[in-house]
Amino acid sequence: MRLRGQLGQVLRFGLVGGVNTGTFFGIYLLLHPWMPYFAAYTLAFLLSMVGSFFMNTYFTYRTRPTWKKFLLFPLTQVTNYVVQSVGLYALVAWAGMDSKIAPLAAAVIAIPFTYLIAQRILVSRGGRPIRCPRSGTRTPAPSRTP
Repeated sequence: MRLRGQLGQVLRFGLVGGVNTGTFFGIYLLLHPWMPYFAAYTLAFLLSMVGSFFMNTYFTYRTRPTWKKFLLFPLTQVTNYVVQSVGLYALVAWAGMDSKIAPLAAAVIAIPFTYLIAQRILVSRGGRPIRCPRSGTRTPAPSRTP
């Protein structure tokens, strides 16, 4: 992929992350009055992850969703959590960063890792966008898995 296309993909990934965070928080606030806070948190997290899957599939990577991709997508969240957790610990314990600011820095550090895992899951060889020879437009190729 060319640098310009890669940069656009990274920017779309960041935009989807921002929209997803807002979606999560909005759902959480809507559910919070009606159920225990942790149940509201969990349901909001799951619903926003489903939304993130479709936004990243269609908008970020411009590929078709499949059940296989959908079932593997939570690995992006696991990666995000692990990298942020390790980063948080390292920034506070080893680098002496203030624990109030360190989570934000750890989240920024996690972005490339999460991006690469999401790209690996959502863009299979058979699902990479292809360029139409006549019009030059990009069209997702048929995916190998239903």
